[in-house]
Amino acid sequence: MTAESEIAERSGLDAAVADWRRERRPGTLLRWGVFLAILLFLVYAMDYLKVDLSRILGLFGRVGHLIADRYYPPDIDYVLQGDYLQSVLETVQMAYLGGLFGILLAIPMAWFAAYNVTPGRRSFYPLSRLFIMSCRSVHEMIWTILFVTVLGFGILAGVMALTMFCIGFAGKLFAEEIEAIDMGPVDALRSTGANKLQVVAYAVWPQVRVAFTGISIYTWDVAFRAATVVGFFGGGGMGWYLKRSVQQIESERVAAILLSIVVLVILAEILSVWARIKVGSGK
Repeated sequence: MTAESEIAERSGLDAAVADWRRERRPGTLLRWGVFLAILLFLVYAMDYLKVDLSRILGLFGRVGHLIADRYYPPDIDYVLQGDYLQSVLETVQMAYLGGLFGILLAIPMAWFAAYNVTPGRRSFYPLSRLFIMSCRSVHEMIWTILFVTVLGFGILAGVMALTMFCIGFAGKLFAEEIEAIDMGPVDALRSTGANKLQVVAYAVWPQVRVAFTGISIYTWDVAFRAATVVGFFGGGGMGWYLKRSVQQIESERVAAILLSIVVLVILAEILSVWARIKVGSGK
């Protein structure tokens, strides 16, 4: 390689680097600008809300003192009695039924709400999307209050609240999975004259089966955690015992109930993780 060619190559490389830097500079400035705006808004929000950082730093010490003074030792005997154990079973059943009904209703709603396979892009699609978004927009606590007002206190109101919650939760995830499928098999079946149900059964379902199973397991996991909140607001189960103990200022019983909820949630998490691993491995 001659000296002239080396000089030309270096000049070309320097020019490419310079062009890359010029193209990169607006993006870098934009990122720093966004970061600065977020930082300024954080400072403004903390000042507007009068957040006292010194009190936050001492929060854990005060919480520890409160737990040691009021909630220790937990009344373990209370959560081992028959009535409370029956409420645990009711909570599990409520979460199972709410999750099951919600998932079964969310699957057709997701089919209607997936833009690439919906049977009606001007009718079913917007209506299904609106219904799913409405279910997601309302917290399970509000659903419980509404159904308790209509149906009265008890497990039925809790199951209905969890059903609406699961439709919104699972329906959105199901629809996104359907919209992400490969449309090649779908178009191939449509070209042969297959109807919509055949397209779903033989082109869509094989692609989303594993994802749907994992989402269903995760939905039940979330529904089980939400079941205690639903019970607190009138849906029955463990939440009702927690509410009663809080209102009667029975701190040691509250601590025991909270511990039992934590243990059950951990067990449910272990079960759901095991099920997802089994589904992922195909065994």
